[in-house]
Amino acid sequence: MWSFELIVLLSGLLPNPKLETSVLSISLNTAAFVWMIPFGLGSAISTRVSNELGAGRPDAARLAVRVVIFLAVAEGLIMGLVLICIRYVWGHAYSDVEEVVTYVAWMMLIISVSNFFDGIQCVLSGVARGCGWQKIGAWINLGAYYIVGIPSAYLIAFVFQVGGTGLWLGIICGLMVQVLLLMAITICTDWDRETETLNFLFQADKAKDRVFSSSLPTDFATEDNAI
Repeated sequence: MWSFELIVLLSGLLPNPKLETSVLSISLNTAAFVWMIPFGLGSAISTRVSNELGAGRPDAARLAVRVVIFLAVAEGLIMGLVLICIRYVWGHAYSDVEEVVTYVAWMMLIISVSNFFDGIQCVLSGVARGCGWQKIGAWINLGAYYIVGIPSAYLIAFVFQVGGTGLWLGIICGLMVQVLLLMAITICTDWDRETETLNFLFQADKAKDRVFSSSLPTDFATEDNAI
């Protein structure tokens, strides 16, 4: 979200900053609006994968991942089609200035592409959270958006002089890198091993709890029993 906000700030440095900032703000608001659907899918698969792995059902976890990826792709295609169909109408919800409406109509095409990749990364990030790969996901996000996305946005917008569209194209570059890395990790995942690892950690936590509970002072244990 910080990277998306950053491109709105960068749009103020472009020629005609009033128009660029207005359209990029509308684009960000629209992208955040349609992003809520894949975000929900990502939250659901995070819980489902962790539950299935914890229950020792790697095949069910694998199936859930396949289903949610299919749903994300379907949602991205359907929502992209909707955005394209309403592109000449959507701008009027924010402004009656024809220049803004026309620019928003063009940006809706770009947003439909970014929403497609953003939806896939949402569910793949959910899978990563469910498997306990938070550190890996954090590094992927950092690299995708701040090493690839923002520099690409600056290069396309200011060096190649594409304008506000270039800023959003740079974010799409970051999204594509994020999707590719998360997809590669997900495809290479050994779900049986993930289940064994999770069960081992669970048993280790139970053992630790037993050790600490058995090491309580005698007088404390006596008081606890008396209560």
